[in-house]
Amino acid sequence: MSKILVVDDEPDLEVLIKQKFRKQIRKKEYEFFFAENGKQALVRLLEQPNVDIVLSDINMPEMDGLTLLSKLSESSPLIKSVIVSAYGDMENIRTAMNRGAFDFITKPINFEDLTLTMEKTLKHAQQIKETLKAIKENNILKMYVDENVLNFMGSREYESTIMANETIEATVVFIDICGFTSISENAPADTVVKMINSYFDEMVKEIMDQQGYIDKFIGDAIMAVFRGDFHLDRAIDAALAVCNKINNLPPMGDEFQFKPKVSIGIKSGEMISGNIGSASLKRLDYTVIGDTVNIAARLQDAAKENQIIICETCYEQVKESFHCEKVGIINMKNKANPVTIYEVKE
Repeated sequence: MSKILVVDDEPDLEVLIKQKFRKQIRKKEYEFFFAENGKQALVRLLEQPNVDIVLSDINMPEMDGLTLLSKLSESSPLIKSVIVSAYGDMENIRTAMNRGAFDFITKPINFEDLTLTMEKTLKHAQQIKETLKAIKENNILKMYVDENVLNFMGSREYESTIMANETIEATVVFIDICGFTSISENAPADTVVKMINSYFDEMVKEIMDQQGYIDKFIGDAIMAVFRGDFHLDRAIDAALAVCNKINNLPPMGDEFQFKPKVSIGIKSGEMISGNIGSASLKRLDYTVIGDTVNIAARLQDAAKENQIIICETCYEQVKESFHCEKVGIINMKNKANPVTIYEVKE
């Protein structure tokens, strides 16, 4: 059951919401909670910590909706918010988006639009929860695995599985946020973290939609790995989706108004998968290493804003499925011969 908090000082809205969504309420698909202002909403969230999304007006007594957005980003960053307001001017929309709103609906409410927006927002909230679960499983349990943890978690069979090292065929994708270093050097730390986490949320969603997994976050970059059938095709589909999503994001940062762009490098091939790290520190990172991974990183270095760069061997595999254009030849460290690179257009 999805839990939704509606924050609005209009007395008739609660009755209207319950009427319009009576079927979903009856089927226990949705459970609604109500608050008359932002201050009351924060109390309700303490009472109901598993709320998925918040629908909030802007103009309310005691605490308005924009202030509530700021409070939510600090206290409940996993909760996604949708502004539902008669104040649909661009200034309010931009302020709401900069403070973390997922979407914006104007009054009078079109309930068909509201329903679709709620479904989209709930889906995104669920994907974030799944992402966190995957991160916990892959990047905490496996990163910090030691003998005591393995004994606690099960049998020798489990231990042999979790500690297994193997050579695999897969695709590695490096995605870098262009120009973000200058922002991180000049913006307040809180602003930097909120911005980069917001961008990562969008990118992770597209990667997971194509059954990829996040190997690691490296500063303002992501390293993702795709395994299984058509792993190269799925990696490219994810990269195209990431470019499209990031290009359509509004500028963020009240002072800097940073408009994000990404550069992407992709390489498919053989690599080693295993637990890499320091046994003495009890710190092992379940990751992939090898020449394929190194080349993917260097292809990303060669990529410019909005470019997805692949090498010639990958181009030969996907040229019938994707439109690619030859970029030229580059030299790579520790490579005797130059490498021909291509840009994936669509």
